[in-house]
Amino acid sequence: MRRANGSTKGPLLKPSVSQIALFFVTPVALQAETFSADVWADNWFELRVNGTQVAEDSVPITTERSFNAESFDFTAERPFVLGLVAKDFKEDDTGLEYIGTRRQQMGDGGVIMQIRDASGATVVVSNADWRCHVIHAAPLDKTCENENDPVAGTAPCGFDASEEPAGWDGSDFDVSSWASASVFSEAEVDPKFGYDEISWDASAELIWGPDLEQSNTVLCRLTVN
Repeated sequence: MRRANGSTKGPLLKPSVSQIALFFVTPVALQAETFSADVWADNWFELRVNGTQVAEDSVPITTERSFNAESFDFTAERPFVLGLVAKDFKEDDTGLEYIGTRRQQMGDGGVIMQIRDASGATVVVSNADWRCHVIHAAPLDKTCENENDPVAGTAPCGFDASEEPAGWDGSDFDVSSWASASVFSEAEVDPKFGYDEISWDASAELIWGPDLEQSNTVLCRLTVN
Protein backbone atom coordinates (compact mmCIF):
# COMPACT_ATOMS: atom_id res chain seq x y z
CA MET A 1 0.00 0.00 0.00
CA ARG A 2 1.35 3.43 -0.86
CA ARG A 3 2.17 5.73 2.04
CA ALA A 4 1.14 9.38 2.20
CA ASN A 5 4.63 10.51 0.99
CA GLY A 6 4.39 8.31 -2.09
CA SER A 7 6.70 5.59 -0.79
CA THR A 8 5.58 1.99 -0.74
CA LYS A 9 8.18 0.96 1.85
CA GLY A 10 7.54 0.42 5.53
CA PRO A 11 4.47 -0.66 7.50
CA LEU A 12 1.22 1.28 7.37
CA LEU A 13 0.55 2.81 10.79
CA LYS A 14 -2.88 2.10 12.25
CA PRO A 15 -4.66 4.78 14.27
CA SER A 16 -4.76 4.20 18.00
CA VAL A 17 -7.95 3.67 19.98
CA SER A 18 -7.62 7.16 21.43
CA GLN A 19 -7.33 8.63 17.93
CA ILE A 20 -10.44 6.77 16.78
CA ALA A 21 -12.36 8.11 19.78
CA LEU A 22 -11.79 11.65 18.54
CA PHE A 23 -14.16 10.96 15.67
CA PHE A 24 -17.08 10.23 17.98
CA VAL A 25 -19.08 12.77 19.96
CA THR A 26 -20.09 11.70 23.42
CA PRO A 27 -23.88 12.25 23.78
CA VAL A 28 -24.91 14.77 26.43
CA ALA A 29 -27.35 13.37 28.94
CA LEU A 30 -30.64 15.23 29.21
CA GLN A 31 -31.02 17.02 32.51
CA ALA A 32 -34.21 17.95 34.28
CA GLU A 33 -34.63 21.66 34.93
CA THR A 34 -36.67 23.42 37.57
CA PHE A 35 -39.15 25.97 36.27
CA SER A 36 -41.26 28.55 38.10
CA ALA A 37 -44.74 29.27 36.77
CA ASP A 38 -47.39 31.93 37.38
CA VAL A 39 -50.95 31.41 36.15
CA TRP A 40 -54.07 33.54 36.54
CA ALA A 41 -57.37 32.11 35.32
CA ASP A 42 -61.02 32.99 35.08
CA ASN A 43 -62.23 30.71 36.47
CA TRP A 44 -60.14 27.52 36.71
CA PHE A 45 -57.08 25.82 35.18
CA GLU A 46 -55.02 22.65 35.20
CA LEU A 47 -51.47 22.48 33.83
CA ARG A 48 -49.88 19.28 32.54
CA VAL A 49 -46.36 18.49 31.36
CA ASN A 50 -46.16 15.63 28.87
CA GLY A 51 -49.61 14.53 30.01
CA THR A 52 -48.84 14.59 33.75
CA GLN A 53 -50.52 17.16 35.97
CA VAL A 54 -48.12 19.58 37.66
CA ALA A 55 -50.64 22.13 38.98
CA GLU A 56 -54.34 22.68 39.52
CA ASP A 57 -56.25 25.77 40.54
CA SER A 58 -56.66 25.66 44.32
CA VAL A 59 -60.00 27.49 44.24
CA PRO A 60 -62.93 25.28 43.12
CA ILE A 61 -64.60 26.45 39.94
CA THR A 62 -67.95 26.45 41.76
CA THR A 63 -66.74 29.22 44.08
CA GLU A 64 -68.46 32.47 43.18
CA ARG A 65 -66.04 34.87 41.50
CA SER A 66 -63.25 32.28 41.59
CA PHE A 67 -60.54 34.46 40.08
CA ASN A 68 -57.10 33.85 41.50
CA ALA A 69 -53.42 33.48 40.64
CA GLU A 70 -51.25 30.45 41.36
CA SER A 71 -47.44 30.31 41.54
CA PHE A 72 -45.64 26.97 41.60
CA ASP A 73 -42.50 25.08 40.51
CA PHE A 74 -42.13 21.97 38.39
CA THR A 75 -39.30 19.98 36.83
CA ALA A 76 -39.03 18.86 33.23
CA GLU A 77 -36.52 17.89 30.54
CA ARG A 78 -36.60 19.83 27.29
CA PRO A 79 -38.29 19.43 24.95
CA PHE A 80 -41.61 19.03 26.73
CA VAL A 81 -45.27 19.67 25.99
CA LEU A 82 -47.40 21.99 28.10
CA GLY A 83 -51.08 21.11 28.21
CA LEU A 84 -53.40 23.72 29.70
CA VAL A 85 -57.03 23.00 30.56
CA ALA A 86 -58.95 26.23 31.18
CA LYS A 87 -62.59 26.42 32.24
CA ASP A 88 -65.10 29.18 32.76
CA PHE A 89 -67.87 28.45 35.26
CA LYS A 90 -71.25 27.36 33.91
CA GLU A 91 -74.21 25.94 35.80
CA ASP A 92 -75.14 23.51 33.05
CA ASP A 93 -74.80 22.97 29.32
CA THR A 94 -76.61 26.22 28.58
CA GLY A 95 -73.31 27.88 29.42
CA LEU A 96 -75.12 30.31 31.73
CA GLU A 97 -74.60 31.24 35.35
CA TYR A 98 -76.98 32.58 38.01
CA ILE A 99 -79.83 30.87 36.16
CA GLY A 100 -83.30 32.01 37.21
CA THR A 101 -82.08 35.18 38.91
CA ARG A 102 -81.82 38.76 37.76
CA ARG A 103 -78.08 38.11 37.37
CA GLN A 104 -78.56 35.36 34.77
CA GLN A 105 -75.81 35.74 32.22
CA MET A 106 -73.10 34.16 30.10
CA GLY A 107 -69.80 33.99 31.95
CA ASP A 108 -66.54 35.03 30.34
CA GLY A 109 -63.10 33.48 30.61
CA GLY A 110 -59.44 34.32 30.23
CA VAL A 111 -56.05 32.95 31.29
CA ILE A 112 -52.50 34.26 31.39
CA MET A 113 -49.27 32.40 32.12
CA GLN A 114 -45.53 32.86 32.35
CA ILE A 115 -42.77 30.35 33.08
CA ARG A 116 -39.18 31.14 34.06
CA ASP A 117 -36.12 28.92 34.31
CA ALA A 118 -33.78 28.68 37.30
CA SER A 119 -31.85 31.76 36.17
CA GLY A 120 -35.02 33.83 36.16
CA ALA A 121 -35.18 34.09 32.37
CA THR A 122 -38.66 33.90 30.86
CA VAL A 123 -38.97 30.82 28.64
CA VAL A 124 -42.75 30.61 28.13
CA VAL A 125 -45.60 33.11 28.04
CA SER A 126 -49.21 32.77 26.98
CA ASN A 127 -49.68 34.24 23.52
CA ALA A 128 -50.89 33.36 20.01
CA ASP A 129 -48.11 30.74 19.67
CA TRP A 130 -50.26 28.35 21.69
CA ARG A 131 -52.72 26.09 19.83
CA CYS A 132 -56.19 25.82 21.38
CA HIS A 133 -59.28 23.67 20.95
CA VAL A 134 -62.71 24.31 22.50
CA ILE A 135 -64.45 21.22 23.87
CA HIS A 136 -67.46 23.00 25.37
CA ALA A 137 -69.15 25.95 23.70
CA ALA A 138 -72.49 27.39 24.86
CA PRO A 139 -74.88 28.97 24.36
CA LEU A 140 -74.53 28.71 20.60
CA ASP A 141 -77.13 31.48 20.34
CA LYS A 142 -76.38 34.29 22.76
CA THR A 143 -80.07 35.24 23.04
CA CYS A 144 -80.32 32.22 25.37
CA GLU A 145 -79.06 34.58 28.05
CA ASN A 146 -82.46 36.31 28.01
CA GLU A 147 -84.61 33.17 28.30
CA ASN A 148 -86.89 32.96 31.35
CA ASP A 149 -86.45 29.19 31.53
CA PRO A 150 -83.31 28.26 29.59
CA VAL A 151 -83.04 24.56 28.74
CA ALA A 152 -79.79 23.17 27.41
CA GLY A 153 -80.08 21.63 23.99
CA THR A 154 -83.26 23.43 23.02
CA ALA A 155 -83.40 26.61 20.96
CA PRO A 156 -81.91 29.08 21.55
CA CYS A 157 -79.75 27.32 24.15
CA GLY A 158 -77.87 24.82 22.02
CA PHE A 159 -74.41 23.67 22.98
CA ASP A 160 -71.43 21.83 21.50
CA ALA A 161 -69.53 19.48 23.81
CA SER A 162 -66.91 16.78 23.34
CA GLU A 163 -64.38 14.80 25.36
CA GLU A 164 -60.69 15.64 25.53
CA PRO A 165 -58.98 14.14 22.46
CA ALA A 166 -56.86 11.15 23.43
CA GLY A 167 -53.22 12.09 23.91
CA TRP A 168 -53.74 15.77 23.12
CA ASP A 169 -51.24 16.79 25.82
CA GLY A 170 -48.48 14.45 24.63
CA SER A 171 -45.61 14.88 22.19
CA ASP A 172 -47.07 12.69 19.42
CA PHE A 173 -50.36 14.58 19.02
CA ASP A 174 -50.93 16.51 15.78
CA VAL A 175 -52.31 19.99 16.49
CA SER A 176 -52.10 21.28 12.93
CA SER A 177 -55.90 21.51 12.83
CA TRP A 178 -56.12 23.49 16.06
CA ALA A 179 -56.44 27.26 15.89
CA SER A 180 -53.96 29.67 17.40
CA ALA A 181 -54.98 30.95 20.81
CA SER A 182 -57.15 34.06 20.68
CA VAL A 183 -55.53 37.03 22.42
CA PHE A 184 -57.60 39.51 24.42
CA SER A 185 -56.84 42.81 26.12
CA GLU A 186 -57.07 43.51 29.83
CA ALA A 187 -60.09 45.69 29.11
CA GLU A 188 -61.87 42.76 27.43
CA VAL A 189 -61.11 40.21 30.16
CA ASP A 190 -61.15 42.58 33.16
CA PRO A 191 -58.83 40.38 35.27
CA LYS A 192 -59.00 40.78 39.04
CA PHE A 193 -58.37 38.99 42.37
CA GLY A 194 -54.72 37.97 42.14
CA TYR A 195 -53.89 39.26 38.69
CA ASP A 196 -52.28 42.43 40.00
CA GLU A 197 -50.24 40.49 42.56
CA ILE A 198 -48.06 39.03 39.79
CA SER A 199 -45.36 41.00 37.95
CA TRP A 200 -46.19 39.81 34.44
CA ASP A 201 -43.63 39.70 31.66
CA ALA A 202 -44.43 42.39 29.10
CA SER A 203 -44.89 39.71 26.42
CA ALA A 204 -47.41 37.61 28.40
CA GLU A 205 -50.93 37.95 26.99
CA LEU A 206 -54.43 36.96 28.06
CA ILE A 207 -55.62 34.09 25.88
CA TRP A 208 -58.77 32.00 25.43
CA GLY A 209 -60.86 30.30 22.79
CA PRO A 210 -62.36 32.38 19.97
CA ASP A 211 -65.19 33.79 22.13
CA LEU A 212 -64.75 34.86 25.76
CA GLU A 213 -68.41 34.14 26.54
CA GLN A 214 -69.24 31.05 24.48
CA SER A 215 -65.95 29.13 24.88
CA ASN A 216 -66.41 27.45 28.26
CA THR A 217 -63.75 24.72 28.28
CA VAL A 218 -60.56 25.29 26.30
CA LEU A 219 -57.55 23.01 25.78
CA CYS A 220 -54.32 24.78 24.86
CA ARG A 221 -50.86 23.31 24.26
CA LEU A 222 -47.33 24.42 23.46
CA THR A 223 -44.06 22.55 22.89
CA VAL A 224 -41.10 24.01 24.78
CA ASN A 225 -37.77 23.33 23.07
